[in-house]
Amino acid sequence: MGVPPTGRAPVIDNELSREYQDKRARKDAQPTTDDPSLVSQEIVHEERKPKRKVAVMIGYSGSGYRGMQLNVKEKTIEGDLFNAFVAAGAISKANSDDPTKSSLSRCARTDKGVHAVGNVISLKLIIEEPDIVRRINENLPSQIRVWGIERTNNSFNCYQLCDSRIYEYLIPTYCFLPPHPQSLLGKQVSEDAKTMGDLEGFCSRQEEVQGFWSSVEKDQIEPILSQLDPETRARVLQPADKKDRQAAPADGERPPQHPALRSIKAAYLNAKRSYRIDPRRLQRVRDALTLYVGVHNYHNYTIGKSAREPSAKRNIKSFAISERSPFVVNGIEWLSLRVHGQSFMMHQIRKMVAMAALCVRTGCPLERIAESYGPAEISIPKAPGTGLLLVQPVFNTYNMRAVKDFQREEIDFGKFEAEIREFTQREIYDRIHREEENDHGFDAFLTNVDNFSKDSFNYLTSTGITNTAKLSRLDGNKAKQAERAKTQVDSEEEEGAVGESGQVLEEC
Repeated sequence: MGVPPTGRAPVIDNELSREYQDKRARKDAQPTTDDPSLVSQEIVHEERKPKRKVAVMIGYSGSGYRGMQLNVKEKTIEGDLFNAFVAAGAISKANSDDPTKSSLSRCARTDKGVHAVGNVISLKLIIEEPDIVRRINENLPSQIRVWGIERTNNSFNCYQLCDSRIYEYLIPTYCFLPPHPQSLLGKQVSEDAKTMGDLEGFCSRQEEVQGFWSSVEKDQIEPILSQLDPETRARVLQPADKKDRQAAPADGERPPQHPALRSIKAAYLNAKRSYRIDPRRLQRVRDALTLYVGVHNYHNYTIGKSAREPSAKRNIKSFAISERSPFVVNGIEWLSLRVHGQSFMMHQIRKMVAMAALCVRTGCPLERIAESYGPAEISIPKAPGTGLLLVQPVFNTYNMRAVKDFQREEIDFGKFEAEIREFTQREIYDRIHREEENDHGFDAFLTNVDNFSKDSFNYLTSTGITNTAKLSRLDGNKAKQAERAKTQVDSEEEEGAVGESGQVLEEC
């Protein structure tokens, strides 16, 4: 055969090309599982089932989640719950793309890493199947459980009809130790006590922990330092801020830590973990928590509220140390704090716990808590979210009407007591203790506070809130620094959710 003229393809190649194009066209014409028209047809042919307004009682460990509220860009508790509802057939495919179609509402919006023994969401679900709770739980990770589902009246909204909420906060007792004398805060409280003529009162308020740090230095730190040559010892004892300025290279990578410095840090941490709270100090913690009870202005215990806003006032029914406290787990002594309030603002409980701990550990008068309800603005840090859990919301008023007026069952977590107890121990308490043992989150929090900007926590010293506010007004730079410090203290990337009537939803 001769070679075809230039520019003309062989006939057989044309036939193969047409055959390939025909196959490609047939393949492209075949519907795929991702075809939107196929999904639409499936939705059209889906059997319509009645939806009922319900209250869903849930529990969860918040570790690894960016909080409770649904956020399509983040891993959240509601995100996993909603997916499980769809997978179990409790929400139709037609409504699977938009939670608002199901009238979703939550009783308490918990923050990143915060847990819940009991929480409630209200929405419209398909609950015809008698084993719907089991089906939902089969599609959930082990750290999220649905306890039960109760029919409600059609206008039920769990956020609006909740009477109050009960929270628990687990905190290591070493959080009530005084700051190390060489830390910024440790130096400041001591110096201000002398300057303000309050040294005797300051020492009396720290009497039961007066020798703690000197004992640690003598028995645990000095033996490590005694093994070092003078030059290495001087380098190890160099203040951290000066050491960082000298050692930090241009590329930002820090040099490896000296083994002795690692040993010293480990010794300090072990000393804190071995601490057992004195009964007198435990009573000071009780006295501090009692000062929160009643109706007060908590504008300093949240973000974005001024003292003039009526919504900054909240009613705390009780705040106490639970009877099982103190208790020891894996060598660390813990307290269980329980707070019962009508409602809480964003970060409020974590800031209340932090303020109580800071007042006790710095030896300032506990009346400082009462003074914090005044108009002066102060920067209160958030205690770690790891220790916080929602015990349960209270629906006493609704429950009375549910039985009498609506012929519905009460919202009662008591029906699931055995399941909840086992889950709480395994997924929440054990997880909190394990995370603290591995990550030392509370120690990191206190270290950050104790070495934060020198003027940020002046209100904890003998200077007091009133004098601190006066100094800030006289010095414009200090006022700006205080505002920057307040922003830094609340610098985690968390967005407030706005509720049905424009209020900030509960997030603690």
